[in-house]
Amino acid sequence: MESLLGKEVMDKAGENVPVSSLSGKGKYIGLYFSAHWCPPCRMFTPKLIAWYKSMKKKNVDIEIVFVSSDRDEESWREYYEEMPWLSLPFELRDLKAELCTKFDVNGIPTFVILNAEDGVVFARDGRGKVTSSEGLNFPNWST
Repeated sequence: MESLLGKEVMDKAGENVPVSSLSGKGKYIGLYFSAHWCPPCRMFTPKLIAWYKSMKKKNVDIEIVFVSSDRDEESWREYYEEMPWLSLPFELRDLKAELCTKFDVNGIPTFVILNAEDGVVFARDGRGKVTSSEGLNFPNWST
């Protein structure tokens, strides 16, 4: 996972979290490509928050990393305050661009879920899955 996300992401307190601590068998990492200025993102974020909290209550080992397309750090910070998960630090714009290319992000919001053991894509259309009736069956989604 470090080859994708670097060595550290940040938590809500602004503290660094080692990416290595997110990896492992039976774990998942969601990459949430979104931005404060994007109306569809603003509509999807509350749904993703509810889904994330329901997964945590079920003891599903998933963590989400916000990958911001905001235009400035203040907008990123304001938007990130609404989210209960981790974030790629705003200043890592080159890494953000690499992730967008690697996961073929052509529009936002995009939610890609990876197996945290090997970084292989588990669900490319996580957004569609989360908002469908199948959403609460994670990780037993049909492919």
